[in-house]
Amino acid sequence: MEVNVIGAGLAGSEAALQLAKRKIKVNLYEMRPKKMTGAHKTDKFAEFVCSNSLGAADCSNASGLLKKEMELLGGELIGIARGCSVPAGNALAIDRELFSQTVTDKIEKNPYINVIKEEVTQIPDGYTIMASGPLTSESLAESIKEFTKSEHLHFFDAIAPIVEKDSINFDIAFWASRYGKGEASYINCPMNKEQYENFYNILINSPKIELKDFEKNAKFFESCLPIEVLASRGVDTLRFGPMKPVGLVDKRTGDENYAVVQLRQDNSAKTLFNLVGFQTNLKWGSQKELLQSIPGLENVNIVRYGVMHRNTFINSPKILNPTLQARNRKDLFFAGQLTGTEGYTESIATGMLAGLNMARLVNDEKLLVLPKTTMLGALTQYISDENQDKFQPINSNWGIVEPIELPKKERKNKKLKAELIVKRSIEAIPSI
Repeated sequence: MEVNVIGAGLAGSEAALQLAKRKIKVNLYEMRPKKMTGAHKTDKFAEFVCSNSLGAADCSNASGLLKKEMELLGGELIGIARGCSVPAGNALAIDRELFSQTVTDKIEKNPYINVIKEEVTQIPDGYTIMASGPLTSESLAESIKEFTKSEHLHFFDAIAPIVEKDSINFDIAFWASRYGKGEASYINCPMNKEQYENFYNILINSPKIELKDFEKNAKFFESCLPIEVLASRGVDTLRFGPMKPVGLVDKRTGDENYAVVQLRQDNSAKTLFNLVGFQTNLKWGSQKELLQSIPGLENVNIVRYGVMHRNTFINSPKILNPTLQARNRKDLFFAGQLTGTEGYTESIATGMLAGLNMARLVNDEKLLVLPKTTMLGALTQYISDENQDKFQPINSNWGIVEPIELPKKERKNKKLKAELIVKRSIEAIPSI
């Protein structure tokens, strides 16, 4: 018995490892490096192409609860991520190169996983997990479109620039985490009102990379908007978003700044940092001008410019069960961002669930449906809800979880509510 896993990204890698752990043979297909995408830079598995952060690390946040559930269910990549982590305050961020290499090594050394480096252009027959990701090739996308009998949906995702730490001016920049939580693991570039307005004027007047005709009807995902799109919503939008100065004070001056640009560690050697919330589709020359207008980055060396790419996802409410199994083909599962789940953690989690349920199908066991009292259950039930007419990508959030009732006097106590939801979720996770 063999299972085809299409795509060795985060979801596909997790699914393959789940199956191999249960001694089920896997054919893992990956088209890179023979055919590259517009965002990937290497031929390694589980490559992080945008931010290097998996979001909040603790259970007081929806993403943190999802990580906890993955650990309880025996997730493979979440453990590797923790082993490859870099300082990021309350977030779980990783050295992306170390993480991908570790995942690649683990897969290539696994006797139950046969890696096939070639492009798949049609959905295979037999037991199959489709985890080809949001950058699915055109030929395979056409096969998926034909299978689903529906038009593909698209949204845009953007990548933030990465710069060299040694080119940052620390006479101006300072180390801090917001509100002093955790160690001071972010580099902060402060701005006064005049500096911010100069930055803003450069941003809104900078030329963007022209979209191709087939891309022009796609939408942006609200949680990963290009900085120029945010800026177009008003002069102060950035100061209440990725550049908010609240809780970031330079101890050398004690000043509260008008705006702050944060940079997060991108590799374990602490030589590379990415700009938080600076996803962009500006032309590269304009990106350089914009970044060098930021105090502390006057002579910054950019090692990777920001880019934007179109992501593809299926209309999951019409196609999938909450088990991630296709409704009209029982031996076919979908996982990762292709399902309309957005975010690294969510991709890994759906890959894990698809792998678990494929193993159950192969072994003639009942498939696992997690309840809406869990974050992963709420997420998979949301994307498979037939009543949705205008489906758009979604990530883990408290709003999709089955609500919990508190006494009237406690209803505004968000901390207590989160604690109770976490407790309820952990109790609902089955032993695997």
